[in-house]
Amino acid sequence: MSQQSVLDVQDLYVTFHQDKKSAELVKGVSFSVAPGECLGILGESGSGKSMTAKAMLGLLDRSFEVRGKVFFQGESLLEKDADALRRLRGSRICMVLQNPMSCFDPLYRIGAQMAETFEEHTDWSSAEIRTKSIEVLKLMKIRDPEDVLRKYPHQMSGGMLQRVMIGLALALKPSLIICDEPTTAIDSISQYAIMQEFLRIKTSRSAAMIFISHDLGVLSLISDKLVVMHRGLAVERGLPEEIFEHAKDPYTRELIDRHLSVMSTFSRAIRGEKVHAA
Repeated sequence: MSQQSVLDVQDLYVTFHQDKKSAELVKGVSFSVAPGECLGILGESGSGKSMTAKAMLGLLDRSFEVRGKVFFQGESLLEKDADALRRLRGSRICMVLQNPMSCFDPLYRIGAQMAETFEEHTDWSSAEIRTKSIEVLKLMKIRDPEDVLRKYPHQMSGGMLQRVMIGLALALKPSLIICDEPTTAIDSISQYAIMQEFLRIKTSRSAAMIFISHDLGVLSLISDKLVVMHRGLAVERGLPEEIFEHAKDPYTRELIDRHLSVMSTFSRAIRGEKVHAA
C-alpha cells in the first residue's frame, strides 16, 4: 500500500449468492485516495459504484461475498469485525448518503439524534454536546440552530437535513469522507448549496474524499481524479480533464457525449432558442 494513501482498494470483488445462483456485481476494482484528494466514481444505476463503497465498509449482508484487499490508514478493513467497522464508520470514516430523510429517526428531535451520535463517539458532557451541536449547525450555515435542535426531521427540507448530516459527520473530524449520490434526492437550488459546502470542505480540510455520482458535471467540479464504472468493472480512470477530452472506453465516451448534449440543449433554452425533445 502507498504510504500516502488514506484508502487503498486492491482487486475488490463482490459476488451475490442466492438459491444456488451467483452474480458477480463488482469485478476486480482497484483505486486509492490520498489526504486532501477527492476521487470521483462515475457510473449509472447498477454500475457497481455504491456496491463498491458498501463492500469496503462491511455494509453488505451475508448473501454477498467480498474478496480482495481494502486498507484504511494501513488497517485491513475486510478483516475487521462488525463492531470495529461500526466504530470506524462513526468516527474516522463518515458517509453522506443520497436520502437524508432515511438517515434520521422521524420520532426523535434533531438535537436528540445529534446528541446520541456524539455520546457514542466522544466523552463530551451534555453541555459540551449541546454547544458542539449548535457550532455544527452554524458551520453549515443553518439559521436559528437552537430552534433546529428542537425540530423533527419532517419539519425540515431535504437540503437542510443534508446539511445537518454533513455537519454531524464532519464534527468528528474523519480521515475519509464517502459521499454516495448526496445531491440526488434534493432540489436544484439545494444541490448547488450542498456542492458549495463540499467544495469548501475539500479546500479547508485534509481528509480524503470519495464522491460517488451518476452526474459527470458534479464530478468534474469536485474530483481530482475519476474512476468510471460500468457493469461492475472500472472501465476508465484518470484526471477528469484527460478523461473528458480523451476517453478511450466506448461507455465513457457515451456518458460524456450525453452530458455535452444536455448542456448544449440547456444553453439553447436559456438563450430563448426553440428546443425539441429528443
